Amino acid sequence: MIVAIDAGNSRIKWGCHDGITWKERGNVPTDEAERLADVAARWPRTARVVACSVAGPAVETAVQNALGLSGLAVQWVRPEPSAHGVRNGYEQPERLGADRWAALVAARHKVAGPCVVVCSGTATTVDWLDGTGSFRGGLILPGMHLMLTALARGTAQLPHARGVFRDEPRNTMDAIVSGCLHAQAGAIERMYAKAATEEPAVICMLTGGAAHRLAPCLGVPCRVEETLVLDGLLQYASAT
Repeated sequence: MIVAIDAGNSRIKWGCHDGITWKERGNVPTDEAERLADVAARWPRTARVVACSVAGPAVETAVQNALGLSGLAVQWVRPEPSAHGVRNGYEQPERLGADRWAALVAARHKVAGPCVVVCSGTATTVDWLDGTGSFRGGLILPGMHLMLTALARGTAQLPHARGVFRDEPRNTMDAIVSGCLHAQAGAIERMYAKAATEEPAVICMLTGGAAHRLAPCLGVPCRVEETLVLDGLLQYASAT
């Protein structure tokens, strides 16, 4: 069994893969990483654990300690200049987020052509992977929840909205949610347009907590890949 762990800013996501499919997935809050010990107690002692993190050294240590109680070691995936068919075009390759790197590796494995890879978590990242497997660059912007929270905290009259997306919003709740979704979609579609000027048949892959909310708002070909980061980690574990 391979266990993949994605330690993000808000949640630590994990999945157990039996070589064919993801048999079990779950998550715990990042600030409660010690809860992984109870989860790991159910995993075979022979399980191989591969992980990535953007949550900092303290969280990595907490994850290692939690799994260590069950005798499990963790292989941490770090961004590289080149691996698994992806060339990292970041000016400082090691500074690319490990979750973004894992998502790019998975995208390259799933689609041989060009794609725009969107990770919609606490932050939203929009990364361009061309048809040769070169990561050409990407965007980072606040995620949906951060946008909504910023409006609620920074204004006197705008609440933390629970509206819905509308093309012509006519109430404050819908106007806020629609505005934030338009902002997210605009960033994605602009990066997509840039990629499409160089190569045809670009596909957009979305993953993360807001992926299903974003997908219907996009005017470009897209699909949701719920386990994209975990799939990238699986590629690392399967190749070694």
